[in-house]
Amino acid sequence: MARFNQRVTQLRSALSRPTSPVTTTGALAANHQGGTGRVRDARSELFLLAVANFVAQETFYEGGEERDTRFAVLVRRLAVEDPAWTAGLLHWLRRDGQMRTASLVGGAEYVKARLDAGCTEGPANRRVIDSVLLRADEPGELLGYWTSRYGRALPKPLKRGIADAVRRLHSGRSLLKYDTASKGFRFGDVLNLVHAAPDPAKPWQGELFRYALDRRHRPESAVPPVGDRTLTAHRALMELPVAERRDVVTGPGGDERLAEAGMTWEALAGWLQGPMDAAAWEAVIPSMGTMALVRNLRNFDEAGVSDEVAAGAAERIRDPEAVAASRQFPFRYLAAHRHAPSLRWAYPLEQALGHSLSQVPALPGRTLVLVDRSGSMWSPLSERSQLNRADAAAVFGAALALRAADADLVEFGTTSAPVTYRTGESVLRVLERFGNLGGTDTVRAVERHYRGHDRVLIVTDEQASYTYRGDATRSVPDTVPVYTWNLAGYRLGHAPSGEGNRHTFGGLSGAAFRMVPLLEAGVSADWPW
Repeated sequence: MARFNQRVTQLRSALSRPTSPVTTTGALAANHQGGTGRVRDARSELFLLAVANFVAQETFYEGGEERDTRFAVLVRRLAVEDPAWTAGLLHWLRRDGQMRTASLVGGAEYVKARLDAGCTEGPANRRVIDSVLLRADEPGELLGYWTSRYGRALPKPLKRGIADAVRRLHSGRSLLKYDTASKGFRFGDVLNLVHAAPDPAKPWQGELFRYALDRRHRPESAVPPVGDRTLTAHRALMELPVAERRDVVTGPGGDERLAEAGMTWEALAGWLQGPMDAAAWEAVIPSMGTMALVRNLRNFDEAGVSDEVAAGAAERIRDPEAVAASRQFPFRYLAAHRHAPSLRWAYPLEQALGHSLSQVPALPGRTLVLVDRSGSMWSPLSERSQLNRADAAAVFGAALALRAADADLVEFGTTSAPVTYRTGESVLRVLERFGNLGGTDTVRAVERHYRGHDRVLIVTDEQASYTYRGDATRSVPDTVPVYTWNLAGYRLGHAPSGEGNRHTFGGLSGAAFRMVPLLEAGVSADWPW
């Protein structure tokens, strides 16, 4: 009866073979490195591309236009072939996936494809449009995309979906924050184009819409609704003579008055018509969101913000609940830490980064973590980011190793080598030990470092320079699970996935790793929506 006296992961593999959603088809093709890659089904390809695609961003192997075209083609195809799945992806992508522009583009392409094909089955076009709009400026963003690509003619489902979102999202505070002259489509333009009627449950919204139209077309005579305290307080501030405005900032209760009037830090300098000195920043810091605080640390220091106010801002930045509510990718805290102007911000940002990685699981047994540090991983994550996929991979790999019961952490490229770390050490300290290792010999890295581990996790773009029959993981026994975390969304995979202890995840947050304990418990994982 020794057949059941085996390692836990091997026993579970023998009794059940759980499946995961990202699936290869069995077909092979040449990848970007000239190696052999595995073709994925269309849903898997779109999912991995969507969770890694910052629209118009070039990657090492794909230009921005080429990448965006591949995304649009996949959305249009699946909007017709599998509308329920595609609608679910787009809704999840904007919310849990935290990919704003990709979801807006996807919503527009979904509607266009279904209208062109005459499709009526599946989720309504109107509902899909509403589902991808989460912030009050996004109806204008979506109109900007549609009109630049398909002209000024707006189909009814698009207009109705945007109108639903307008009723849900527009308020006095959002009007002040997002209805600015720099926008191609102001709030009033959106209302004119989609003819949104006020929400019956919001009796104040009719006057708000009127005011938004006046701000756009008759700004000199626009009068805010009397019942809206935010707009009324804002108008009172705007009517103050310029010479008296700095007294508001420096006087008692100035921070509360700015907050009540919805005065953002972006608008404050223009209102003051003068520099953003320490007093100005100290008055607006209490009403700033946590990521706005993170983006302005250098401005705070250059203006000479007091230690007391800075300490309060630091407490908010590192608060676990605030980190969770911000829904920011971990690499944003890494970027802020690298460019923090003074040491007083370093530790709070380090703590915030740790909180943002809280979903990385604590894995039992022995784990091999392989982190891709090849040349193709060094392209920026987005056009506005100074971070790259190599560092994102190292952050997640280090977090996995630090939380695991017993892990070997390895970086690989043309060569490979262990990365040392100590239990309880900061992810940032471990990150400093990673290097740039050239090509992508995943096969050799797995062969060299796998030594009877209970599982293998590979964080990579999957563009291996050499694979044997499209399987970079061939040296790991079939009874041992191998998890690939794809950070780039290229078309081909480096190994089979979806079943048989070979699974692929995607995205730039630690949420993907929640699948690992499920799969090892013998529970098949599904799409995250």
